[in-house]
Amino acid sequence: MPLSKLSCNYTYTRKNNFMKYNYKKSLTLIILTIHFISLNACGGGSADSNANSDSAINQSSNSISTSTTNNSSEVTYSTGNILCDLSELTFNDDESINANSSYNWSCNTQNRMLTGNGIPNHEVGTFPNSNNPNTISVQTINKTFTNNPVTISSSGAAVVGPVRVIAYALNSVKFDPGTAGTCSSSGSCSLGPPSLGSWSIEALGHSTFDFGDDMNHAHVQPSGEYHYHGVPELYLDKLGKGKTMTLVGWAADGFPVYARYGYTDANDSSSVIKTMKTGWKLKTIADNGRPSTNLRTGAVIPLGAFTQDFEYVVDYGDLDQCNGRIGVTPEFPDGIYHYMVTDDFPFFSRCLKGSF
Repeated sequence: MPLSKLSCNYTYTRKNNFMKYNYKKSLTLIILTIHFISLNACGGGSADSNANSDSAINQSSNSISTSTTNNSSEVTYSTGNILCDLSELTFNDDESINANSSYNWSCNTQNRMLTGNGIPNHEVGTFPNSNNPNTISVQTINKTFTNNPVTISSSGAAVVGPVRVIAYALNSVKFDPGTAGTCSSSGSCSLGPPSLGSWSIEALGHSTFDFGDDMNHAHVQPSGEYHYHGVPELYLDKLGKGKTMTLVGWAADGFPVYARYGYTDANDSSSVIKTMKTGWKLKTIADNGRPSTNLRTGAVIPLGAFTQDFEYVVDYGDLDQCNGRIGVTPEFPDGIYHYMVTDDFPFFSRCLKGSF
């Protein structure tokens, strides 16, 4: 189950002053291997391993390899030596938690490994609450991510189903942007299973349905899993980097995840930092068969309450269908494909460009 609500006009007063982050870009030699294959070819108190915990960054140049096969371009990146020794064990005395927050990231030649307990290391809202009756509990998280992610799809592959986690934040809290809420065409709606229809209720961006989310655009599933649906505001405050590109996690396909800010020129780290604009746009006319009224409450269901109320428009924003783009970042000065957590729909990617 996921969360909901959060007005598009929701604003959050950041508690920390923005910090200037100056990144010295090292000159590296990129070995670019391009294989052209003929279209007719058939072959083929905290214990912290770093002084600054989350804020610590291991910087390394990344290599890029490109191959083109049957009009399909595959690009392989290397993320090795980036945040490969990151851990924290700290007690979170928030009244809704009162438990240790624990996570550890490590790497070998091929993979990046995460072990953690899914307990956030920052303040959260009140759980249980009237719209979310679930209690945050310790989870057992053991995940492996490739250190050599490959972009294999131009449009992305959808990530659906409760067993698929699209990404994890560095603190081992998962990103889960969708919800189990649905409505039928007649307006019968439910915020959780069983499904009542094909109209998928969004967690954020409207006030029609309330999933009991908190200031971090997060809430709790029946399993006790606290998870983010959008920008994790107080986690960003904890990282303390202010208005700059901030790596907040890793997607299931091995590509990095950044929050809210990016360079105006994707390929120029000296360009102005700005809030990233998604390529998804609210439709002006509802789809045929869309319910306009909640049958139980009689309340009008405005555009923006359903996933189907949005459409991707090429060149409308800074990001692609999967809420990502190729560009330079502080950790990857030679450029890499990366996902963004954004203030507007889809808030976080609903698809992945790489293999997972």
